[in-house]
Order: sequence, then structure tokens, then C-alpha cells
Amino acid sequence: MGVTTQTLRERFRHLLESHRGIVLKIAHTYSRNVEDRRDLAQEISTQAWKAFVAYDEARTFSTWLYRIALNVAISFVRSAESRHTLALDEIDSEPGHDLDRQRESDDGVRALYRFIDRLDPLHRALLLLYLDEKSQREIADILGLSETNVATKIGRLKQRVRDEIAPGN
Repeated sequence: MGVTTQTLRERFRHLLESHRGIVLKIAHTYSRNVEDRRDLAQEISTQAWKAFVAYDEARTFSTWLYRIALNVAISFVRSAESRHTLALDEIDSEPGHDLDRQRESDDGVRALYRFIDRLDPLHRALLLLYLDEKSQREIADILGLSETNVATKIGRLKQRVRDEIAPGN
């Protein structure tokens, strides 16, 4: 007997809520404008729901969601090239996000955000997953790259971070 639409919807809702941090983190990483962040998070949720019927339970939900969310975010960035995006210094954080204000007040974190903003969408995703302490195997699976390619790209990104964000630069 098949799964009812209601049961599928409830299961999806539960899984999405349990992994809400992934959606929010990616939306924040790929958009600095509060309104765009909300739109991107909504689009990620919508696309995940549309793809959920084909979700393979042999994969972890978080890996599956990361892959969808990053693909949606990369498309969002590409389609938004003509839109004006605010510099990090011009952003007003959402009310109640004291942690965001605290992080953004730290010069090192601000420098990292500026560095991330300059990355192309693939390298931004790679750095996000690395900073989220995903294994090279997980990153490779999410991004559809080989583990060797991931290791090489991470090494190069780490060197760029040292070169561009190191004190005195």
C-alpha cells in the first residue's frame, strides 16, 4: 500500500524542520539582503518538497537537502546578478538576531564574510560545507565532485584565506 500525500507531507515537514539550520545557513551565505534570504529559504523549501517524492532513504536527509539547497542557491545567485546587493556594511540584521550582530562586529568574521561574498557559487558552497565540518566524502557527494577534487579545492581555498584574510592584509 502506498504512502498517502498527507503522510508524505507530514514526514517532509518533520524532516525539514529538523534540518532547518541547513536552509537558513545556505540562505544567509548566498544572500545578504534580509528579504532575499527569506525568498531563497522559501524557494529551497519549495524545491525540496517537489523533489521529496524521489528522495532515496539510503542517503542521509541532510546530504540530500544540502545538495538541493546549494543548487537552488547557486541558481538564485546567477539569476540575481542584475539585482543590486548590499555590501555587508549596509545590512541591517533582522530584529532579534544579536548573534548575527555580534559576529558581524568581529573584524575577522567580517573579513571572512567579504571573502565568501567574492567567491563563485561553487567555491562558496565548498567553503560553507568545509566550515560546517562535513567530511571530504560528504562534500564530494553533495557537490557531485570527486574526493580528490574536493581535497584540492579545499587546500587552495585555505591558502587563499591565509593570503587574503591573514592579519596585516
